[in-house]
Amino acid sequence: MYDDIKTESEKLRKLWHQEVDSIFDKLDSMRDAEAWISGNNRTITRVDIHGIAKDSLTTTCQFGPCGIALTRKGELIFIDRDNATINIVRHGKSMTLITTPWGWVPWGLYCTRSGDILVHISFFFDKHKIIRYQEQRKTQEIVNDRQGKPIFEDGLGKLYMSENNNGDICVSDTSANTVVVVDKAGRVRFRYDGKQAFREKTFVPKGIVTDKFSQIIVADYNNCLHILDQNGQFLRCVDKCGLEKPHELSVDSKGRLWVGCESGKIKLIQYLTNA
Repeated sequence: MYDDIKTESEKLRKLWHQEVDSIFDKLDSMRDAEAWISGNNRTITRVDIHGIAKDSLTTTCQFGPCGIALTRKGELIFIDRDNATINIVRHGKSMTLITTPWGWVPWGLYCTRSGDILVHISFFFDKHKIIRYQEQRKTQEIVNDRQGKPIFEDGLGKLYMSENNNGDICVSDTSANTVVVVDKAGRVRFRYDGKQAFREKTFVPKGIVTDKFSQIIVADYNNCLHILDQNGQFLRCVDKCGLEKPHELSVDSKGRLWVGCESGKIKLIQYLTNA
């Protein structure tokens, strides 16, 4: 059913590189051969698997959108950090969908399978929490554990988010250099700090995704990918595929892992060989 991840670089299919300023997110799972990408300018671009631009949208964000995602209906949404809004694109035009609470700046974005929108917001770039929205209605805050202590570390870091098949929310907390997984109710299930990988370099988690087998894949800024099972058990590292400071991840139904690196290159790796 599932072939072992091929760690030898010659067995990892690098399909193409695409130069942009910086990658943020996200693969359009409705079109497995395409992805929306954005960098440090105002433009969001849809590219195909060959790196050819198919569509683009110019936003009004002063420093570019700091997060993009696709809704369950395939609509593009993005963060306008300057105005503290999440905007949705309809008929080629963007409009405000969500405005975050005063003082809280949106930094990260994720759309769940049920259609909910998860937003990472930061209070004066220090305190962090995740808000779940159904359309424009706030339904959940993920902020404190059962002892009333903050789940996420204070600091300037970003929270990268993904949803697993069991409803868990998997989060790379870059202020803590830790992966935190909470259940659908927001209760902490486990944390992963990278020590189980026995690597010499510090674990610096960035983008995070899950695959159809509920495995958790984490981009480590120190040039590798960490693979965990859904209960946080370390499985392996993939560090021989030529990754250089990976930031963003997305996996499609064809078993391809889309990796956005700090250099602005996107790498495609055939991650599951019989997806």
